[in-house]
Amino acid sequence: MKPLTPIFLSSLYLLTPTTAQSTPLSRAETALDVLQSWYNTSSGIWNTCGWWNGANCMTVLADLALIDDSSETVQETAREVFNNTYYVGPKSNPLPFGRLEPNATASPSVTASSSGVASSMAATPTTTDGAYEVGWKWIDGSYDDDGWWALAWIAAYDLTEEQKYLDVAIGIYEHLNSTKKASCGGTGIYSDITNVYVNAVTNELFLSIAAHLANRASNKQKYRQDAENLWNWFSTVGFINDNGTINDGLTDDCKNNGQTEWTYNQGIILGALTELYTINENKTYLTSASHIAKAAIKTFTNSTTNVIQESCDPDACDENSTQFKGIFIRNLAALNDVAPDNDYEKVIKASAESIWRKDRDAENDELGEAWTGPLGLVDASTHSSALDTLVAAAGL
Repeated sequence: MKPLTPIFLSSLYLLTPTTAQSTPLSRAETALDVLQSWYNTSSGIWNTCGWWNGANCMTVLADLALIDDSSETVQETAREVFNNTYYVGPKSNPLPFGRLEPNATASPSVTASSSGVASSMAATPTTTDGAYEVGWKWIDGSYDDDGWWALAWIAAYDLTEEQKYLDVAIGIYEHLNSTKKASCGGTGIYSDITNVYVNAVTNELFLSIAAHLANRASNKQKYRQDAENLWNWFSTVGFINDNGTINDGLTDDCKNNGQTEWTYNQGIILGALTELYTINENKTYLTSASHIAKAAIKTFTNSTTNVIQESCDPDACDENSTQFKGIFIRNLAALNDVAPDNDYEKVIKASAESIWRKDRDAENDELGEAWTGPLGLVDASTHSSALDTLVAAAGL
C-alpha cells in the first residue's frame, strides 16, 4: 500500500466535533483531531515538533486507536498515518544513517537531531537481514531517537498486526545491539555514536524494546534474555538513586551523576518492567516498577493537586522536555493495566482534568506544556504529551 495523497489523507483527520466534551474518550478524540492538524503528509511527521517527538505523536495515536475501537475515523486515521509515515517518514530523518561525527562531544539528554553535528560520511549497514535494512532508515546516530521510533512501530504493529512495522522495530533493535557496549559493565549502550555518555533514557529504551519484542517477535527467548540481562544491569549500575527515582545518567567512573530527574526516565522503565512481567508473570518486576512509580509520584506531583509537573515547568522547558510528562503517564497507565493502584489512577485522572480545564485553549482545544496552567507554549509536542494523559484517562 503506497502513501496516500495529502488531500485524501487529510480528510480522515476531521473527527466529528463535540461540544459537551463530557467523557475522557470524547476529549481524547477532540485532541486527536487537533493533533492531526499538524500532521504533514509530505514529511510523514508533525509540524512544529522534532524527529523523536514525531515518534511519540505516532505512539499516542496508536494508543488511542487501541482503546477506541468503535470509532471508524480514529481507526482509519491511525492506519493511514502509519502507512504514510512508513513510506515518507525517513526523508525527515535529520541525520540519516547516523551521520554523527565520531569525535563530537556528547551532551547529557541532547539528541543528535537537536545538536545537529553531522558528517559527510554515512555509516552503512553491517548485515543484509531484511528487518535490519528496513530499520536502518530510521537511525540518526542518537540512540534514544532510534529507540523512540522502534517503540512507535511496535505500537503500530499492536494495532494493525502488520509485520512490516514490527520488522522496523526489530531492525532498529538489532542496530542498537550491534553498537559498542558501555564501559560500565558491558551490557548497556552509549547515548549516541560518539560513545562518550552512558545515559538512562537510551538504556531504558533499549531494555523496553527488547521486552516488547520478547512478547511479539518470533525469537522470543533471545529478546527475553536480553531484556532480563539489561534490567539486571540497569537496576544495579547506579541510575537509580537513594530516593528510588532515576537520574539522567552516569559519570565517567560509572556512578550516578546526580543530574536532573526527568519524568520520562521514571516512565519508560515502568513500561519495560510491565512487558517483562507479562513474559513470565514474575512479580519481582512489578515490585520494582511500583517502587519507582511511587517514588516518582512523590517527587513530581503536588500532594494537593496530584498533577504531574516537570522541574522546568511552567515556562523553562525546551523542545525535548515538553514531551516528557506524557511519556511518564503513558507508561504509568501501562503499569496500572496489569497492577491497578489507586495512587496511579489518582494521578492520571487529576492530570487529565487539569489539562482540560487549565492548560487548554478553549477556542481551538490546543493543549499546552504546563498542565497546572496557565496556558503557555503550544505545539505538536506539548499537545501530544497532554494527549497521552487524556488517552490514559480514557483507558481507565
